[in-house]
This record gives sequence, structure tokens and C-alpha cells, in this order.
Amino acid sequence: MNPADRIIELTEKLNYYNERYYMDSVSEISDQEFDLLLKELESLETEYPDLKQPDSPTHRVGGGITKNFANVAHRYPMLSLANTYSEQELIDFDERVRKGLNGESYEYICEQKFDGISLSMTFENGIFVRGVTRGDGVRGDDITTNVKTLRSLPLKVNPKEGISVPPIFEVRGEGFLPFASFEKMNREAEEAGEESYANPRNAASGTFKLQDSKEVARRGLDAYIYQFLADQEIFATHEESLIALKKLGFNVSQTYCKCATIADVMAYIKEWEDKRYSLPLATDGIVIKLNSFAQREELGYTAKSPRWAIAYKYKAESKPAILRGVTYQVGRTGAITPVAELDNEKLNHKGIHLSGTTVKRASLHNANEIERLDLRIGDTVFVEKGGEIIPKVTGVDLTRRGMFDTQKIEYPTNCPECGAELYRKEGEANHYCPNEKGCPPQIRGRIEHFIHRKAMNIDSLGEGKIELLYEKGLVKDAADLYDLKYEQLFGLEKVIEDKETGKVKRIGFKEKTAQNIVDGIEKSKEMPFKQVLFAIGIRYVGATVAEKLASFFKNIDAIKNASYEELRTAPEIGDKIALSVLEYFQNEDNRQFIERLRTAGLQLTAQNEVKEIEGDTLTGKTFLYTGTFENFEREALELKIEANGGKVVSGVSGKLDYLIVGDKPGSSKIEKAKKLNVKMISETEFMAMLAV
Repeated sequence: MNPADRIIELTEKLNYYNERYYMDSVSEISDQEFDLLLKELESLETEYPDLKQPDSPTHRVGGGITKNFANVAHRYPMLSLANTYSEQELIDFDERVRKGLNGESYEYICEQKFDGISLSMTFENGIFVRGVTRGDGVRGDDITTNVKTLRSLPLKVNPKEGISVPPIFEVRGEGFLPFASFEKMNREAEEAGEESYANPRNAASGTFKLQDSKEVARRGLDAYIYQFLADQEIFATHEESLIALKKLGFNVSQTYCKCATIADVMAYIKEWEDKRYSLPLATDGIVIKLNSFAQREELGYTAKSPRWAIAYKYKAESKPAILRGVTYQVGRTGAITPVAELDNEKLNHKGIHLSGTTVKRASLHNANEIERLDLRIGDTVFVEKGGEIIPKVTGVDLTRRGMFDTQKIEYPTNCPECGAELYRKEGEANHYCPNEKGCPPQIRGRIEHFIHRKAMNIDSLGEGKIELLYEKGLVKDAADLYDLKYEQLFGLEKVIEDKETGKVKRIGFKEKTAQNIVDGIEKSKEMPFKQVLFAIGIRYVGATVAEKLASFFKNIDAIKNASYEELRTAPEIGDKIALSVLEYFQNEDNRQFIERLRTAGLQLTAQNEVKEIEGDTLTGKTFLYTGTFENFEREALELKIEANGGKVVSGVSGKLDYLIVGDKPGSSKIEKAKKLNVKMISETEFMAMLAV
């Protein structure tokens, strides 16, 4: 078969298998067989790029880098909906609809209000050509390369029997990050010593705006489609359009319902108040729309929203729980994190049912938080899920304190893992274990940090396998990884039993896993110096600080031999970081560790990197940011600042020019900025500065 025919055949086959898997939940071939076909197609497309099909499934794996997202006008405005938390306001809305339609009969469609990012997707002659964010409703950002990575989105639509597909049409939907993908992202962020995302919505928004589509594909985004738009009227009702979209291969959530009366709408809202927690993504309410498109046209729009639709939002669920105890976890830096152990009010029943899951534990952050809440063992506490994901204790029911025996929480003076005496640095909230060379969770944590994708990016190794290697004495620090041989790994196994469920899980190294690990360790030697510097785990040296140190000093020896004054001359290196770097390299064990990495062949010298330059409008200005943003992932925001001549600093000080404040900002940065009279700007104001 000639290359052109084979490319077409593979494209059609893989798209068919993809549709069967994502639309019908049917796997007609194994993952391995699918991957082999995909690799064959990628190879052919590389050799014959002119033959690549517009709906090629290779678009879904990403790979392209987008320097800037073009701002484009929406063909049809993307208006927002009016919101309410009140059933009475829903009744009032229904009354306005009834009057507006002069008493003629009508019906509603109720849909889940998915908590993600609104997307507009345009098709021309059946081919997906453009994906755009909502933006301000009139214009949005063209993120086509990232939208193409959505595996449930058809890149080519073929007409179906009885369904007319116009030459140009648009579908709209909600892009989201499933809970499983969100939890994986936050685990990776924590392992890398980075700030985790507050909720899946923020994580989805940031991911859709990443400049690297390959990273977007890796994170596992998805989208539900809920609207069809074209210049000519194709369907009479919203229900008809949803049925047609499903038949055409779009991912339409089957949770919608047609309701004849507002009473039926109320019943749907009640039904899904708890049921929504069984869904694989975050929701925060119900959208109520008129079903008839003609009646929608009759009612029209206000300046901001349609008169024929409204969104009902659920209140955040909060439940009482008994604080039965506090346990203490040790992180890679030695930081001690207290964790609340929760029961419901029935004895011998662990956890509470909250937002669709059983919550048994909630972080208490540090000793200051325990003191602020005046927590005591035996208290009835209020528990919520931040972003309906992360459990947190929000307060104490003091009216019930006398009903149970309570006990003051005594913060430990010794490490719960190794027994070393804890210490607390002046001005810091956390307690630390000083036994970094002998405390098992610290040792394992540093190795886990070392292999993280933003550090040495060693595939196939994870927390369980690191623990197994540590227990077998094969690794005592990250440098030991470079001494591992395939023969040492193959066949190693550990059986873990869950004490609560009794289920058994096996962790081990089969043939393919062992080889992947050996290959991954070897490939990690190619990682640039800035990632090696981040990987070794100097306290306060995160990915951004590591990049600045690597860029300024150029090699590990210059950093190792630098004085305090020399370290302070590096961009954004303050007193705390400089002292931490000095302390690290003054330790002989650490110096030997670096030499072992040198011997293993890791990159300890920076290569010359050419940075993108867009302009000089920010020259001479310093920036810091807090929270999450609609148009930027954190790394992309830093690149944007630097590409326009600005500098990103590591902390709030009197020398900071601007603090960019996003959604859910950190309170400590805000308070400090206020005290120092630092100018705080929004994301929109920052974008306006670039446009000058």
C-alpha cells in the first residue's frame, strides 16, 4: 500500500477506535495495539508531512509550541447567564417567561452547570478549524492546538442520516479537568514542592492556556458539548440539537432533562443536589433553558444575558464531624503537617460523607492554624471541600463542646517518624525535623522530588516503587539511582494490604517496567542544569529560583563556591534563599552528593538559551503574582513578563513594582503588599500594560 493510502487508512481506523472508546465506552483493540498504529501513523506523517490529514489523531498528542494566542472575534457573542441561589428567584424567572410568551405553552431543558472553561469550536466543511476561549464574550483567544488534544472531540464530522450539517457551524461546550486528572496534577505539584491548584476549574483554565500542547495533552482534559450554532436554523428545539450532536459524535452529557413545569425543574434540582457528586467532574449548579428556539428568539436578550435562561447555583456543602485525633506527616524538607482524623457522630464509624465522597482526613496546615481555630480532640468541627475537592476544617461548633469530653492538642516536640527533636525557625509557621539524613520519609521524599517531571523527569518511578527500592537498600539518596541495573530491579515485588479494606495491592518491577526505569534514568542525564539544580532539593529553591541561579552563575561550582554577598547579587535572590544555598553547600555530604551526580554524567553547566523577546514595555519593572489566571498558566505568565523586559521576583518587598492578583489570591502576599503600598493590578490591567 502506498504511503498516502496507508495514512488515510490509519487515520480512519484510529479515529473510529477513538470514537468507540470515548463515545461508547467500548475498547475494540488493546491500548498497546492502538499505540502501535498511532506510532506507525506518526512515522509516516513525519516522512510525508504533506499527506497528513486535517483530522489526524496525532493532533491529540500535542507537541507544538504556541508563542502567542491570537485574539479573535466570536462569530456569535458568548453571553454569560444570570445566577441565583434562590428557589423564589427561579419562580420569578418562570413568571417572566410566562408573561413574555403571552401565556403560550413552553418547556425547559435542565442541564448540569459544569465547572470549567467555556469553549467555542468552529467547523468548516465538516473539519474542525478553530477553538476559542470565551474571553470577554465578544473576543477570545485562539487555542486551537490545545483544543485538538481533546480525545472526545471529533476533528471531522460526517453527516448522519436525517441530520443536515451546514458548511460552517459552531459548537460550544465546557472544557474541564476530570477529578482523577486534577488529583494527579496536584500530587505532581506537591512532589515538586510547588503550589497546588485550588480546584479543577482553575487547573482547567490554566491548562487550556499553556503554550506547550504536548503538556496539555498529557494532563487529560475533556469537554462536554451543549450548544449548536449556525447561520441558518437547523433544529426547532434544544433537545433536538443535543440528540443530533450526540449522533454526530460529540461528547454530550446525558444528564440533561426536559421539564414541562417549574415544579419539574425544582425536582431535577433536588435530585441532583447529591447525585452530582457521582459525576467524574466538578459541577456547581443547574442551567435552565427554554427548549424552543423560536420562543428564545421571541424573548431575546438583555445587555448581558439571555432572558430565556438562568443558572441555579448550589451552596457549598458543610458537614459536622468529630475530631477524633491529629496525626503528623513528615515532608521531604522535614516540615511537619498536622492532619485531622475525622469521624461522624456515630462511634466506630470513620469519616463523613461530603460532596459525594467519604472524607476521613483534612489538613490542618500547622500549629498556628490549630491555635487559631482553638481545636481540641473531641470537638465537633465543620468540614468543607475547597473547590469541592480538598477537605478543610473551617471552624468549631462551640455550642457542642460541653456535650463531649475534649482534650487540648499538644503539638509534638519530637518527629513522629524518627524521634528527632523538632525545631521552628523564627518567623515560620511550620515545625521541622532536623534529621534529614536518617528520617525515612524525608529521604524518600527527596528522591520522589528528584524524579519529578519538572526535575529529572524519570518515567515509571513513583512513590510506591521508591519506597520499595529504599526498603531493599538499593537507594539511600537520589544519586544511587544512577547505580541501578536492570538485574537489580527485575522481579522485585512488595505486597501492601489496606488496613481498612483488607484489599491487597502488589508493587513491583516487571520486565517492561524495569527496562523503562533504566532507560528513564539514562535519559535524565540530558536534563538541563536548571532542572538538575531544582532536583537536588535545596530548601526555598523552587523551579523558578533554580532557573535564575543557573542563568546567573552558569554552573554548579560557581554556586557552590559563591559567598553570601555574591549570591545576593543574583536576580531575585533574597536573604532567606542565599542563606539556604550557603547552608546546603557547607554540608560535606551534600558536596559529595553533587560529585556523584557529576560522575554519573548529569548536566551541571548551563547551556546558552535564547529567550523570546516580544518588546520592552515592562523594562525596569518588577512583578510578582498570586492566585490563578484566565489567560496564563504560571510559567506562561513569567515568560510573558520576561519577554517584554520585566523581571519576576520571588517575594513581596518594598522594591516590588506590581503584584498581579488573580483568582483566589494568597492572603499573605496581599496583606504584605498593602503594608508596603505595592501597587496591585488585575490580569486585565497587566494585559493593558502590554498593549501600550
